[in-house]
Amino acid sequence: MPSSKNVIFGGTFDPLHDGHRSLFEHAFELGNVTVGLTSDELAYGTRPILRPIRPFFDREQNLISELLPISKIHSRTFEILELITPTSIASEGQYDVLVVSPETEPVSHLINQIRKQNGLKSLSVVIVPFVHSTDGKIISSTRILSGEIDSNGNAISP
Repeated sequence: MPSSKNVIFGGTFDPLHDGHRSLFEHAFELGNVTVGLTSDELAYGTRPILRPIRPFFDREQNLISELLPISKIHSRTFEILELITPTSIASEGQYDVLVVSPETEPVSHLINQIRKQNGLKSLSVVIVPFVHSTDGKIISSTRILSGEIDSNGNAISP
């Protein structure tokens, strides 16, 4: 097995979909994983309330079910921490790599700026490309909840 890095990524992950699964796979290929799972307060405080978000505990349980088999395949460990602010965990811990989507890539610059101010080394940033649905658009939780596509990106007929 190649040398293992300490990898971090974060999100709300509700509902889980193939775009998230791609992020997870990339992270576990790189090393042991820490997931910053947004707190309920952060999940509702960082965006307009366009849709309901399940409680932290429910999202955490689904995430564990999703991550456990992937971690075993890659012989890696993982932990899930509650993310109180968008930068809190990644800007404080001893990590090597930050895995992001193109949508969340801008926050990586802020995280590295805060890390530098705190005397910590910058994180390598790995941007995982969006996953597209069968209709060619980006898979998103919002599109799943609106009934456009399923969690695998298959278009749902009206």
